[in-house]
Amino acid sequence: MTDRAIDTTSVNMTQGELQIAAYIAKPSAPGSYPGVVVLQEIFGVNSHIREVTERIAREGYVAIAPALFQRIAPGFETGYTPLDVEVGKKYAWGQTKASELLADIQTTINYLKTLSYVKHNSVACIGFCFGGHVAYLAATLPDIKATASFYGARITTATPGSGEPTINRTREIKGTIAVFFGMEDASIPLEQVDTIESELEKYKISHHVFRYDGADHGFFCDHRASYNPVAAADAWEKVKQLFTQQLSGDNS
Repeated sequence: MTDRAIDTTSVNMTQGELQIAAYIAKPSAPGSYPGVVVLQEIFGVNSHIREVTERIAREGYVAIAPALFQRIAPGFETGYTPLDVEVGKKYAWGQTKASELLADIQTTINYLKTLSYVKHNSVACIGFCFGGHVAYLAATLPDIKATASFYGARITTATPGSGEPTINRTREIKGTIAVFFGMEDASIPLEQVDTIESELEKYKISHHVFRYDGADHGFFCDHRASYNPVAAADAWEKVKQLFTQQLSGDNS
């Protein structure tokens, strides 16, 4: 991890009458940095997501994690018990809508653009679990230059709310996308990973597909029993390479 001093704060972003809470971390040193939108798991903007946000900031980015459940459960964050999983799934798959999630992410990007220390044309996103699915959606936004999507379930079969599955929007992806999957992840059958790769190839999207043998769902999260330090370390290096290559400017 880069030993860079960072500052953190919580902010509220305005979207009409809606106030979207977000956690933001940035390098303390003066300068202009690319922005990264961090998209939560079903567990809200909890301690793990805040830690990831801070970790990204230490690499030389302004990282911001919007609360994706703001409309339905403001301030929600939880742990990883079976009950927590059921509550999170209810919010994520039962009460969110793709159009609203995209609007919230665009609001987050627009907020980044108001900050003098953010490079306006250098924005990426990263998401985990439910946020990995949402990141695949966010990759269709024109402002997103690079996307890291970790074990996004249901990409090939559904979309938040209702409508055609998110995979059908692959042709709309604008920048480079990297997708990360554990080969022991029962929630994402191997054939779905192959379908995602085939669609990315079909539409000639700049992409990387990373498969990790022995890794389960949530392998990047060191708060979960499924944490796989070897896979997580390799994936983190891949993320850093992606952001360095696709976001303009010197992040050293």
